[in-house]
Amino acid sequence: MSNHTENTQPRTRLIISLVAAILLGLTLLASGLGKLLANLPAETEFIDKLIPAFFMTSTLAYFIGYVLPWIELSLGILLILSILPRLMAVLCLPLTFAFMANNSWMISQGMEEFPECAYCFGELEQILGALSPLQSLCIDIGLFALALTIIFVRPGTFLSLPLWVARLRKKRKQQNK
Repeated sequence: MSNHTENTQPRTRLIISLVAAILLGLTLLASGLGKLLANLPAETEFIDKLIPAFFMTSTLAYFIGYVLPWIELSLGILLILSILPRLMAVLCLPLTFAFMANNSWMISQGMEEFPECAYCFGELEQILGALSPLQSLCIDIGLFALALTIIFVRPGTFLSLPLWVARLRKKRKQQNK
């Protein structure tokens, strides 16, 4: 292999993983922000329609209605800023898997009962439009694939610092000398 090819491969992998992180991060940011902009007690009403009664507990309802939007928002911001992107992508896997399971369950119940994804993007659905469970499932599969791309394609170690943090640390070290 030529020297040029060896030098461009990590850069190409970095660009691919950065694009994946930005796409995944923006989607989670929009989803979490849209839910947080909504009136949270009113938002939690949809949970009864989505989760079978035998699974529903007050703790689960609280988590979905109040904690999940903050998790989505946090993961989105950290992915966009490229802070521990592999770790954030690993944390996105169970989240996107749960979204896929929920949308699969909604599809199995029929389009008559669930014509729209229940508040996937919260208040932003007024701007972005509401998704069907099938459309939402396709997006969730894409998000899962983006998370896997970040995990397996990104060059460097699992907990490596983003380039902008490494440059900032290097600059501070030089100033302190």
